[in-house]
Amino acid sequence: MYFDVLISNKTIRVNLEYKIHLKNVYLRILNKNTLHIKAHKYFTLNDAKKLLIKKDKWIKKHLENFCKNELLEDEYYFLGHIHKKETLAFDEENYYKQEAKIFLPELVDEYASKMSLFPSALSFRKNKSRWGSCSYNNRISLNTRLMKFPLDVIIYVIIHELAHIKHKNHSKDFWNEVEKYCINYKSLNEKLKEY
Repeated sequence: MYFDVLISNKTIRVNLEYKIHLKNVYLRILNKNTLHIKAHKYFTLNDAKKLLIKKDKWIKKHLENFCKNELLEDEYYFLGHIHKKETLAFDEENYYKQEAKIFLPELVDEYASKMSLFPSALSFRKNKSRWGSCSYNNRISLNTRLMKFPLDVIIYVIIHELAHIKHKNHSKDFWNEVEKYCINYKSLNEKLKEY
């Protein structure tokens, strides 16, 4: 279901998507013109509008960041810096994939040793919404698009997924484990929403 809202004198499209198994409600900014709400089946359109009012400051702040970090057509991010595409045929996604396979395994090995938490396998894929995942058999998957982020953000995601080897949830114990190796994890998690 789609509906429009007015935010900072600009019409923003909201995509309200229902997921049967969800217990919580999730709000994301997809781009400067679109918000996405994922919710359980009892979450009404009226609930969605109330959520947007409640999150008004958060939405405005992140929309500003989105616009601030918007790239020109011939630009791309790599490790938090803006680079110019050398040719029109430059394939940004393929570049991220190649670089991820070279760059990320070394970081995973480094932090796995520091944390004494070792994945059973490591894979890479381009995901729309998840930056990483850890399965119940400790297989870690990392999003190739992590390569656009600054190094400290990439390290945070790796620490986050390694911590899931020990804690398969987002409990207090899990966040304590993350904090042991990444004190400023909260601000880095916010940075993930800026690119």
